[in-house]
Amino acid sequence: MCIVAITWQLFDELPLVLLSNRDEFLQRPTEPLHQWLDKPIYAGRDSQSGGTWLGIHQQQQRIQLEAQPKTQASNLKYDEQNGRWAAVLNFRDGVQATVSERSRGELVTDFLTSDISPMAFAREINLQDYAGFNLIIGDAKQAVIVNNRGYAPTPLYAGLHVFSNGQPDESWFKTERLRARLRQEVLPLIGENSHFDYWQPAAFDVLSDNTKAPPDKLPQTGVANNIEQALSSVYIEPMALATLNLNLKTSMPTYGTRTQSILTLRNEKGSGSHAKMRAELISRELNNAS
Repeated sequence: MCIVAITWQLFDELPLVLLSNRDEFLQRPTEPLHQWLDKPIYAGRDSQSGGTWLGIHQQQQRIQLEAQPKTQASNLKYDEQNGRWAAVLNFRDGVQATVSERSRGELVTDFLTSDISPMAFAREINLQDYAGFNLIIGDAKQAVIVNNRGYAPTPLYAGLHVFSNGQPDESWFKTERLRARLRQEVLPLIGENSHFDYWQPAAFDVLSDNTKAPPDKLPQTGVANNIEQALSSVYIEPMALATLNLNLKTSMPTYGTRTQSILTLRNEKGSGSHAKMRAELISRELNNAS
């Protein structure tokens, strides 16, 4: 399921601010945020399929200062980035994924390890290879959204965008609630002081909003109304949800928001008039099965 809010090109120092909740079955094996060893990616990882729902391009490198023994601490590590970032969300329309379809998490990893523009990548996706998705990909210059439910690759304009599991231009209760709270509680703080510690608590607070939609505000996505309402909040509390492909019913919590993340691109002034973009991604894990 999931929800993603993106502030794009609104703040000079933070041209990208992305907030994300990942909603998933609690038993699905997941690795927390880390530097991948096999790919130049910094992200959490879906251990079942090998992809990710949100990540940045990053490769850990080592440098050796001159005239210093290799055994000394001068053998320093640093993170090499190129500004690429990506997030994917499922599309909820009652059509279940099949075993023949590729993992949607591969869309994120494939983009992060490519070297073509976001728009070019979006246009080259074989849409029929995947179950329903909304994909948002970008770098320091361009951000693009695309899905395989009839929404062509489209650049994001400067502003605040909120996406969930329907069409990007649909107004769901949860997307409009998150949009309103960000405008009222988070964006003014970033405008006052872009330092992460200043606005992070407010950002995580709005990501934790568990207010559910009233019955007359529920979208129609092909699932039962009681499930639709349980999924209608920004933050989904652990709940018993049947795993449809197994027809499993249980009173124990099986589904909910598992990861909350904040991703930013920051303008860092270099020498002279040159500026360098620095990506930062933090996450906190919630409700994971032991």
